[in-house]
Amino acid sequence: MSTKTPTEQVDINDPRLSRFEIIREGARRDDIEIVHYEPQFPPGSKAEKRMVRIIAGFFLLTGVASLAFLGIFIFWPWEYEFGATAASKFYTPLLGITLGIALLGIGFGILTWAKKLLPHEISVQDRHVGTNADEQKLTGETALYMLDELGLKRRPLLKGAIGLGLAPVAVVAAAPLIGGLIKNPHGDERQSMFKTGFNADYNDGKLVRLVREDGSPVRPEDVSAGGQITVFPGVEHGATNEWADSPTLLIHLRADDAAKAAEAADADEINKGAYYGPYVAFSKICSHAGCPASLYEQQTNRLLCPCHQSQFLIIDNARPIFGPAHRRLAMLPIEVDSEGFFVAKADYKEAVGPDFWERP
Repeated sequence: MSTKTPTEQVDINDPRLSRFEIIREGARRDDIEIVHYEPQFPPGSKAEKRMVRIIAGFFLLTGVASLAFLGIFIFWPWEYEFGATAASKFYTPLLGITLGIALLGIGFGILTWAKKLLPHEISVQDRHVGTNADEQKLTGETALYMLDELGLKRRPLLKGAIGLGLAPVAVVAAAPLIGGLIKNPHGDERQSMFKTGFNADYNDGKLVRLVREDGSPVRPEDVSAGGQITVFPGVEHGATNEWADSPTLLIHLRADDAAKAAEAADADEINKGAYYGPYVAFSKICSHAGCPASLYEQQTNRLLCPCHQSQFLIIDNARPIFGPAHRRLAMLPIEVDSEGFFVAKADYKEAVGPDFWERP
């Protein structure tokens, strides 16, 4: 390749020079020869205006699709309903379709602009040797010329289309991040999706017993000190997948550990009084990914989840102390009924398993 040094440089501060002439001089000093340079359409021609309208249409399509996404995201009845309903069936697909159209509009707009509207240019560059004091001006003029080549100044339709089309896209990017914070998805009342089998509503208003997998009720003496047992709600099909959110670990703490657990529970507004003597009950559904947290260490009072190794300290409101889980396990308020069997005083007061609204 040639390593010639530029000679007979043009005075780039000459006010008579056009910006393109300055650009050509800058290219020459960098050993770049502009072999071919030709606009694709004569400025102001019908063909150019038609292409501008097409490109503007793509960006406006992006704006319309983005606004549709926002409208569906905010106003569509997104609340879950049992059964196949139009609202729950089409909510997510419509979000995907509108967002996809918005992104396609941006992509086609940029590609069409580059392929069909920007001038054709062919340049050949030799290896450059040396620098000079005019490079800053040449670089600045080159950047300004590139802006001129985009044609925004003389094509107001494109400028407006970009503004109207891309502004909603920024809102779309922020909508999923802040949209979930606008309204509590649980509502004022606990919806059926946020109730477990221990809710008295599913037992004709009567307190629900804690039962084994075979349906037999559990007494305090059935669980030895330091031991634990998995219990289910004493409702129809309580130990089946119909109540998959309800498996609970009933633990009989030793005296010293029980005192610490009671102190921690009473210091918490939600868990206050939820224990029965040395007995505590916590959801087995890990708050990280919903795996069964059921490996109980008697000596350390830690409950381990085998899936991702999260650990919860039972004597401190099942607070996570290791692993990816960062939300404690929900505690089930328990007591003993008149026949001496464990019952749930109320349903879980916190959402069971992974849940976004209660995350600290």
